[in-house]
Amino acid sequence: MCQPSDRLKIPAMEAGGIREPDPEELREWQAEFEAAARRPLATRLRYAFIHTYKPVLDDAPFRAFDTMADYREWCAKNLPSWLGYGPAV
Repeated sequence: MCQPSDRLKIPAMEAGGIREPDPEELREWQAEFEAAARRPLATRLRYAFIHTYKPVLDDAPFRAFDTMADYREWCAKNLPSWLGYGPAV
């Protein structure tokens, strides 16, 4: 069983910058960690990965390109920039 350490320092964001968590927050985090550690591996893996729909990419089972240049051109023309598949800036 994990024990909280007096030396454990986890920054938490606050309006004015970074602050240290109070003892109650540390106890809550510790309890959540211990509860997660007791779950079966299959359950932890199920909760570990979150599927996020990616427009265009998820709309077809697969795509094939003759060259990497073709792939990059397709990405630049078809994918939203926030997905990060466009040309490097």
